Amino acid sequence: MIVAATTVERQAVIKEIICDILEIEPEEVTETSLFKEDHDADSLRAIEILASLEKEFNVVIDQSELPRMVNLKGVYEVVAESAGW
Repeated sequence: MIVAATTVERQAVIKEIICDILEIEPEEVTETSLFKEDHDADSLRAIEILASLEKEFNVVIDQSELPRMVNLKGVYEVVAESAGW
């Protein structure tokens, strides 16, 4: 039986995925640091993040949500909405 992950656990997984893709250390990322401006992410990385999150959480995220996915907070909100958390 799968036990539902807590918000903190989900946020940790999301952060880990983002740090791996952007090749940055977890302590460099804050809830509101911007991937593009603060961490030099390009649109290809954004697509990679979206695809990894879809795979990890078994959800479908519309690409129209990408403009909201500019920082950890935005990504978590989009994933949570898509997953119905």
